[in-house]
Amino acid sequence: MKYLIGEFEEQSFTQIIFPHAKTDWNCCLEDAQRNFTEIIKSIIKYQKCLVVCANLADVKSKFQEHQNLFFVEYQTDDCWARDISALCVFKDDKVQLLDFEFNGWGGKFDAQKDDAMTKNIVHHYNTTTKQINFILEGGAIESNGVDTILTTSKCMLNTNRNTHLDALQITQKLNQYFGASKILYLNHGYLAGDDTDSHIDTLARFISKETIMYIKSTDRDDEHYLELEMMEKELFVFAKEHNFKLIALPMTDALYFEGERLPATYANFLFLNGAVLVPTYGVKQDADALRIFRDTFKDRDIIPIECSTLIRQHGSLHCVTMNFASSVIIKSYD
Repeated sequence: MKYLIGEFEEQSFTQIIFPHAKTDWNCCLEDAQRNFTEIIKSIIKYQKCLVVCANLADVKSKFQEHQNLFFVEYQTDDCWARDISALCVFKDDKVQLLDFEFNGWGGKFDAQKDDAMTKNIVHHYNTTTKQINFILEGGAIESNGVDTILTTSKCMLNTNRNTHLDALQITQKLNQYFGASKILYLNHGYLAGDDTDSHIDTLARFISKETIMYIKSTDRDDEHYLELEMMEKELFVFAKEHNFKLIALPMTDALYFEGERLPATYANFLFLNGAVLVPTYGVKQDADALRIFRDTFKDRDIIPIECSTLIRQHGSLHCVTMNFASSVIIKSYD
């Protein structure tokens, strides 16, 4: 048996990359570091957190309490841990880490250091890591922890990733890497300002083996309305064919930074052991989104995390974190 472990399952730790001056966060570094510090402090109330940082001593000094908190020094190009960290696959009764190639979301940004991150910190994990000659970002796929991978054709089949492979070959690769008998592609849905070519974690997420949360727009004047409506129809088809349940999340009011619309989304939430961290953006839809999460996850704490700073760099809470399966242990740290 082989499968990509679902994020709603038991975890060992969360990995996060702390923003530093040589990233795009330099435009608002103090605000970004404050935001990341809040996220880390929320995580360590529930489980361990491994912080990848360019300046270990400086980042350590920002935390008085180090319980559940671990550090490793490595300088990245940026801080999108979801897309450059290893993925946890269950195979032959144990967890294996798969380290995919990363090319800066189709060559849009410098990514050499990001691509090399796992190779440079792999000694901090207690399990084997396999290098995969295939370009894939963690935010591009969702797993139900059994037999299904949910993704988008705009990203996964984009010619700016695995140029030498056609759609059938890419689907076969996903099946091979994750043991999934169902690779489901959404052909519709996007967020303005998104650099990832429509990562699935901005649009629709598995919250259990049989349930998908997704973004729905009710504002016919919003530029996303039609695309998200067509995406919803695709999800209805998937739900009927595979017996999935669907839960809609609201679309936020339009948010802008320096004249550009930002890809704010409640789908970018983060699972922890016993909690869900929910991104909020200071808009009226925050209250409705939090109510839906509380109604859905009655056995988990629902923790709002203000993400107005994160979204300035076109990502949110899920994008800056990566979950590791319960059997993966941080075996050494500085």
